Formats: sequence, structure tokens, C-alpha cells
Amino acid sequence: MSTHTAFTMTIDGRAVGGRTTFAVVDPATLRTAGAAPACTPEQLDEAVATARRAQPAWAALSETDRQKHLVAIADVVDAHADELAGLVTLEQGKPLALALGEVGGLSHWLRETATLSLPSAVNQDDAERRSVTAHVPLGVVAAITPWNYPLGQLGFKLGPALLAGNAVVLKPSTFTPLSALRLGELLRGVLPPGVLNVVSGLDELGPLVTAHRGFDMISFTGSTETGRAVAANAAASLARVTLELGGNDPAIVLADADVDAVAEQLFWAAFANSGQICLAVKRLYAHTDVYDRLAARLTEIAAQVRVGNGFDEGVRLGPLSNRRQHDRVAGLIADARENGYEFLTGDDGETPGEGYFIRPTIIGDPPEDARVVREEQFGPVLPLLRFDDVDDVVDRANAGEHGLGASVWTSDPEAAVALARRLRAGTVWINEVMHLSPHVPFGGVKQSGLGVESGLAGLLEFTERQTVTVKH
Repeated sequence: MSTHTAFTMTIDGRAVGGRTTFAVVDPATLRTAGAAPACTPEQLDEAVATARRAQPAWAALSETDRQKHLVAIADVVDAHADELAGLVTLEQGKPLALALGEVGGLSHWLRETATLSLPSAVNQDDAERRSVTAHVPLGVVAAITPWNYPLGQLGFKLGPALLAGNAVVLKPSTFTPLSALRLGELLRGVLPPGVLNVVSGLDELGPLVTAHRGFDMISFTGSTETGRAVAANAAASLARVTLELGGNDPAIVLADADVDAVAEQLFWAAFANSGQICLAVKRLYAHTDVYDRLAARLTEIAAQVRVGNGFDEGVRLGPLSNRRQHDRVAGLIADARENGYEFLTGDDGETPGEGYFIRPTIIGDPPEDARVVREEQFGPVLPLLRFDDVDDVVDRANAGEHGLGASVWTSDPEAAVALARRLRAGTVWINEVMHLSPHVPFGGVKQSGLGVESGLAGLLEFTERQTVTVKH
């Protein structure tokens, strides 16, 4: 566990304290994990102004130099992986092994992003004129990261934003600012002053950031509801936005699926990080022929999983990250209980400690209009739903406002491709789920977001096209 206690913001490469601080709660113990500085409006103005001053010189560096800086950031992350992972577990609650994987993911994303290059296109090159379209920086990017993966999600924003030649002001979640603040401290001297600024604050800071006229782009990951507010605020200045928002991702298990082979994958697809993953399976549709066997296997797995403090050995699932989310998920469980739905697991009411714990809860075949089916749970609660007809399950899977991810599980992957094309989701996996790559773009459709992250397409989100034409 990290022993670092005095957290500061980073503005213009300097340590900056807040006029006040706010407590960050360890969700496993409900004790204070640390105190974070509360950024004032004036300090936010300073962070934006210093980013605007630093950005032209950063953009003037060669692409190769910026790539080297990304690798240098990754080296720092790797050198301090244990400390950063300890902070993630302390403030977010996930098991330490998962936190180490998250920190490693940030390093991996930075290194792989550093292998990308911005393309240019020659439109005309003849005796009359030469016309070239290139991708140039937007300017200053606000990177707003969520509480479920406070460092992992940063990999989708920081690397491409910097490689494209932008300066960045990072605002982590109110619930999980410590790891990001510490990373900002560690990167002082690695990046030129002002290229990366890190600010933290309570709920009122987010709207101040998204409405600030000094940003050229807002890159936001969070709920659909908040994403709408971000887009509305950014509209005043027509700042570019990329929004990676909520999902109510369906998984469809066809009649020919090998239940024994896929049950454990499906369990963790739903319950990893205590279900707090935007791309997690939120609705599991099983064909009648395999429903009972799958229900039995999932129930067996749930009974064997240890829930507890993420620092304790053998713990696979930690607490919900904050009280707001715990109470929301508990409300979905209470609604299911009041409506008399079948609880296959999780209805014993026991929790392993004082923290925001909820055991893996599987609800058997609730109606399609149940809250636990219609709403994104973002917690360890999974509806297991029965279907008989493929056309029917496609309609059910496509219902609702979300369209982030989906998956199909079958012994005939080639036939599943045709089914996948009928699903309204930004990414559809066959016989796996939640596989992401720094070289593959992902994003949502419908109310699950705007734009994409990762890959060359994700890098280009942080640029604008500029055509230069020379008349001979």
C-alpha cells in the first residue's frame, strides 16, 4: 500500500495545493484514504492558461520526439507500478492484482500509441499545384476520467492527445483522484511544464471544466446522463467532444454453445471489477436448450468467489467504488426482490465487511421491462434471460438507448458473424468479450457515445484536418 499522503495538483510543472481539501474514502473500510486538493476556478484558469502557453512548443516538436516522451511516461508508470496500483485499490476498491493489471494497461497503451503516426494525404501534385491534407493538433484537451478505472481509462486519452501535439488538463473523478494526482507528481520533469496539468475537485469542478472556453476538446468517459451535460456545455464554444458513455451490453448464448467452456468467461464478463465496467455483460440471454445448465454453472462459480478488501489475499471481487453507486445497485436488487423475481445467487443479505460490498447476484429470467434489465446496473447484478427464437432475442438485445458492446457465444462463429451484424453496438465479440487493443478503435452507437478511442481512428479524434495548397 502506498505511504504517500500529501497529494498536490500539477499546474505548469509545479506542485499546487488547494485552498481546501476533500476526503477520499476507501470503499472497503469506509475510512479516509487520503485528502485531495479542491481546485478553485482561478486555479482552473491558471491550468488552462499554462496549457495554452505550453502547447505551441510541444506541437512544434517532431513526432518522433513526442513518441519518445510517451515511452518515457510509460517508463515512469512501470517504475512506480506498485505504488500506483496500491493507490487504485485504496481509493477504488478493486483487488490489487486487478489494479496492477490496470497500471500495466496504462503503460502498454502509452507504448503502443507511441508506435502510431499521423497520416497525410496528397490531394494533387502536378504542374499546376500541390495540395496536401495533414492532421494538426486541436490545442488544449480536457481529459475527464471515471472512477471505475482511474488510470486505465487515462491510457485512451493521454497518449493520443499528447502524440497529436495537444496539451492536456486532466480532471479525475471526485471519488478516485489520488492515483492521477500522484501520476502528475511523478511526471513533473518528464514532460515540459504545462503540457500535462492535473486538477482535482468535487462535483462542481466538472461543469466548470466542460464549460471553460479555453478548451478545444473535451474527452469524457462516464455515464450517458453526464455525457449529455458535457456535450451541452461544450456546445457553447463548439469544442470538440468525444464521449465514451454507458452500456447495457447483451450477451447471447446460442443453443449450440459449449456451456462448460464458456460459463466462467461469461461470469467474469459480467462480474469482473464488481461489474463496474462499461463493456461488461449487463444482460445475459441464454437459449432455452442451455439456460438451466448455464444457470447452474454460474451459480456454482458465484459461490466460490471470495468478496472482500482488495488488499486481502484471495479476494476476487472488491466493493462498489462509492456510496452513490452502492445505493443505486442495492436499489435495483430491492426492486427485484419486491417484484418477486427469482434470485439464483446473492439474496442472503450478508456482506463481508463495513464497506460498499454486494455479493454476485444473478436474477433468473426477469421480465424484459424489469429495472434490472432496462437499466445499466454497473454493479455485481446480472439478469439471466431465456429465449427461444433468434429474431426475438435480436430485438430484445437491441432494445433501449445504449449500444456500446455485445457478444455472441456459439460453436459456429462464422454463422454468428451474420447475427453480429444485426446487433446495434459499436463492438460485437464472438466467443469472447471486452477484448480491447491500442490498435483497434472502439466506441458506442445510440446513446453510448460520440467518436471512438484507441487505434489510428482514436488518435485522429485529437486532431483536425488542415489542407495546404501551393499554386505553382
